[in-house]
Amino acid sequence: MFNNDYIKELLQIEGLIVKDLESFEDKIDITFELERKTHNCPCCQQQTKAIHDYRKQVIKDIPILGKHTYLIYNKRRYVCRHCNTRFYEKNNFLPKYYRMSHRLIRYIISEMRSVQDMTAIALRCNVSTPTVMRTFKHISYSINKLPKVLSIDEFKGNTGSRKYQCILTDPNNKKVLDILPGREKHLLSSYFRDFPNRNEVEFFVMDMWKPYLDIAKTYFKNATIVIDKYHFIRQVLWAFERVRKSVQKDFLKVRRTTFKRSRFLLLKRKCQLSDYESDCVEVMLLASRRIRNAYLIKEKFYEFIDSKSYDEAKNKLNEWYMYLMSCNEPEFVIAEKLCVIGNRTF
Repeated sequence: MFNNDYIKELLQIEGLIVKDLESFEDKIDITFELERKTHNCPCCQQQTKAIHDYRKQVIKDIPILGKHTYLIYNKRRYVCRHCNTRFYEKNNFLPKYYRMSHRLIRYIISEMRSVQDMTAIALRCNVSTPTVMRTFKHISYSINKLPKVLSIDEFKGNTGSRKYQCILTDPNNKKVLDILPGREKHLLSSYFRDFPNRNEVEFFVMDMWKPYLDIAKTYFKNATIVIDKYHFIRQVLWAFERVRKSVQKDFLKVRRTTFKRSRFLLLKRKCQLSDYESDCVEVMLLASRRIRNAYLIKEKFYEFIDSKSYDEAKNKLNEWYMYLMSCNEPEFVIAEKLCVIGNRTF
């Protein structure tokens, strides 16, 4: 004789009627059905309590006493007397088209809070490893308030439908706010449109992609637009690399190999070099005037990046422009133009 109240409390299923319970060496089978209730027809909305038939469905649930648990659900189908539509009864424990309970999904998500192998979680929960990975799509959250400093960027995800996904972060608190399926302008517009505190955002941090600029000017009119310095530094480093590759083509094989293998020393900031690394760089710079000029352009740009105030940054940037023009290195033209755009437009 089953105590229906205890099992109902254990399984957290409303209207549970236990028909059978069998315990085996490695599993527990619980056969049940739900209380008969009046339902509205999904087609004509007329009420009906007429039963058409029953169908059994095996559902995986969380482990009990270290054993795999199967819920054998005697699922009832109703029939509408007005339009003859047949439909399944409603329940609160099983997602549509799934054969695992809500509780098992929550349990898997809870298990993933700790650092452990997904395969071990799958074995313990009686599901496959891909199923464990797919439970991530049940995790959804939304933010209802934007921070004072909002950062936006893209990354190459694995959704398959879009090349890039968009990530929103709070850089002050080092917190990921949300991840959007794409970075297209219409997606961002529909996302930001409904935030009530858009005018409270003080800084909007972004790269130099134009749709981000359009979004910032449309929805964050009180915010100061900040270009992430990484994107400027990257352009300068790419320009330096173009100079190095252009020059080393004319070197003999031994020197060309040395420059290629030691390029990370040239890219590294001078203030971060050890004494030995600094001596190596000095020797390498003696090999070419163009590489020496490009190296100094790179280092002077870092001096501008390290500025502590607006006035200091403005003076150092002007000094960098002047030095860049005196060196006349064509590989830095793109970097110069982007810095001018960042200095004037944003």
